[in-house]
Amino acid sequence: MNLTELKTRVEQGENLHTELKQWPVHPDDLAAGIVALANTDGGQIFVGVDNNGQIVGIDQNERDRISQAIDNVARNNIAPPVTVIQETIIDEQGRLVLVVHIPKGDQRPYRTNRGIHYVRTTSGRQRASREELLRLFQATRSLYYDETPIVRSSAITDLELQAREDLLRLARGRGVDVDNIEPERLLHNWRLLREVNGESHLTLAGVLFLSRNPQYFLPTAGVSALRIPGTEIANAPLDQKRIEGRILNIFEDTLRFLYIHLPRPHRIQGMEPEVHAEFPPEVLREILINALAHRDYTMSALIRVIVYDDRLEVRSPGLLPNSVKLESLGYGMHMLRNPIIYNMLLRIGLVTDAGSGIPRIIRLTRQATGLEPIFKLEGNEFVVALPRRNNGNGSQQ
Repeated sequence: MNLTELKTRVEQGENLHTELKQWPVHPDDLAAGIVALANTDGGQIFVGVDNNGQIVGIDQNERDRISQAIDNVARNNIAPPVTVIQETIIDEQGRLVLVVHIPKGDQRPYRTNRGIHYVRTTSGRQRASREELLRLFQATRSLYYDETPIVRSSAITDLELQAREDLLRLARGRGVDVDNIEPERLLHNWRLLREVNGESHLTLAGVLFLSRNPQYFLPTAGVSALRIPGTEIANAPLDQKRIEGRILNIFEDTLRFLYIHLPRPHRIQGMEPEVHAEFPPEVLREILINALAHRDYTMSALIRVIVYDDRLEVRSPGLLPNSVKLESLGYGMHMLRNPIIYNMLLRIGLVTDAGSGIPRIIRLTRQATGLEPIFKLEGNEFVVALPRRNNGNGSQQ
């Protein structure tokens, strides 16, 4: 980093990647700052800059001692330890700033020696909430949220036997051997059930596939389906449904909503009319099952499916799983946030294990409409948008 870059950063003030410190700094405060950056996206702590963004510098005679103190905090006051890189920059007035580079940690979540986890926000640092901690564990694949037991549930009273039989029937139809093992043991093997203190409980995935009332345990595990005239979310919806139930019911009911609001004109070919869907059914099925399989269930938000005049949007809570980039989606990147849910959908034939979903959406949409699907991140949502060639009432533009 050079002096121009330093001045630009400190003038911008504290943000997601920047923290300003005037020496001396209490070890607990410094540890909290390092933890927050390592748990989030990495960044820099500028030592020798006050809270107003003014360079005040550090004593050059104390530089080595201060640098050693920072290394000691990163090594001894944080678990697991964080390796930081330091450099010094001197401005035109001879004031020395120590820049501490903190990487995005690959052993997240980090905590201070007081046992506190911090994360960085655009306005500073804060203690990590339970949901943020779960996302940190998921990001490093040390915990998958969909296999956590829902201890308020009971395998005896909350498991719908017909749902279990339907699931086994679907798996059997795909060639999965389900007849040579006792059903409850099979559900434990599939991690739809887990034992806690001698009692069997539904996991989060188990609730989604087997519970009598999944939304009792997971109120936002559903879909908000809307038909909105025009092209703006601010317009009042013509139709709006909150779709709930088990994951397979949500999938089927959301498809029905789309079939109602996406016109399927008839074309006469010979003696019989043929139905031509606006989007191939495979595309609609793929984007919906992807949303249900890959959404972030730690977030208290519904999947949103919105039919506008000019596009269909499917908005899933949560950003892309760790290491997956937008630009790599078209190449079939295959990184699972919810492997228990995904593997269950694989057993019943609703997904493949090839990472081919997104490339298939792109190819089939191009073939059917001549237009490109759009993949983007907005806020804390992953958005798939399919441009429409008609104006929303069935007539072609």
